[in-house]
Amino acid sequence: MNGKEEWIGRVLSRNVEEVIDRGHLRAALMSGKKLRVKHGIDPTGPKIHIGRAVVLWKLREFQDLGHRIVLIIGDFTAQIGDPSDKLEKRPFLSKEQIRENLKNYLPQIGKVLDLEKTEIRYNSEWLAKLNLRDFSELADLFTFQQILERRNFHDRWQKHKEISYREGMYPLLQGYDSVAVKADVELGGTDQLFNVLAGRKVQERYGQRPQDVMATKMVIGLDGRKMSTSWGNVINILDEPADQFGKVMSLRDELIPEYFEAATDLPEDEIAGMKKGLKKGDNPKIAKSRLAFEIVKRYHGESAARKAQENFEKVFARHEVPDDMPVLKLSVHDTAKAKDIVTALDVVISSGVLKSKSEARRLIKQGGFEFNEKTIKDPLEELPVRGGEIVRVGKKRFFRTA
Repeated sequence: MNGKEEWIGRVLSRNVEEVIDRGHLRAALMSGKKLRVKHGIDPTGPKIHIGRAVVLWKLREFQDLGHRIVLIIGDFTAQIGDPSDKLEKRPFLSKEQIRENLKNYLPQIGKVLDLEKTEIRYNSEWLAKLNLRDFSELADLFTFQQILERRNFHDRWQKHKEISYREGMYPLLQGYDSVAVKADVELGGTDQLFNVLAGRKVQERYGQRPQDVMATKMVIGLDGRKMSTSWGNVINILDEPADQFGKVMSLRDELIPEYFEAATDLPEDEIAGMKKGLKKGDNPKIAKSRLAFEIVKRYHGESAARKAQENFEKVFARHEVPDDMPVLKLSVHDTAKAKDIVTALDVVISSGVLKSKSEARRLIKQGGFEFNEKTIKDPLEELPVRGGEIVRVGKKRFFRTA
């Protein structure tokens, strides 16, 4: 087997759950034909997590083979809301929310894809122009029975939960995207399989050859469910190196092999050796530290990964304070007791680690807050601020006061 065959074999297998039509796609890749490889991503939130990045890295493999990546930013479909794997009706996003979410989207994607070689399209370009007749012709391609066969819709139907017409239209619109860009191949996660297969049917309706389909494996989130922005169980591409490292180290041990395969580019034989070692009793913390290093390295570079690893070991293995801490600026006030006073609750809220005062109070009462190496459990305890105090919020977030 030559190098090209091995490379194509890897593209068709690693982190891949299903390929339709595998034989046709392999032949097309071997032929040297330049394919139009499509992927759509809806800006339903401002950050992209490493679970969604599995598809992006697969696109990068196609890009490195010389194929044309067509990245569709779903500024129109994000308003509709992809119902894939959702057990509740999705909210109708406003144009303003989508514009806000889009602000930093391409820089995140650019950590994976070569944007200069990527065709970037926004599907409002064509979907906003469809009239009622166009929508009706698309809707005529599918039946209610087919829509209700989707597992999440079936479950919602059985539980008498709402399923809107809007949600049922989503796969038709995603399918029309394939027509608009003349896609040869479409990539998506396994939760997208119904949608990408719909694209094949819509393309046939418009006289195009049905696209080949590749469904990539999903990544389990930090809480054991599918990684999802909606659930907050994510490791984001743009998380700070220390945060990324710490999140990976909090993973359950049984997820280590899966994350090595899905979230790193380590050779498969090296990953296989690590799996064998874990089965024989190797310390999973060592493997997890390597995993965290590789993930941080992938998105922030080797130097940042090394620093994150060293800081984690200082804090958690040797119980030392990390060298690199963000500066925390606090709004202080005078009291009768002393100058420059803040409460413990003020400090935690100012850190931005937690979103609400109730969460902050709970963390403090549970002993998750330290001020100058002293655990504070009273949210209203007054603390003097002179500058340079060390603050710990939760297990791994350290700050130095301004």
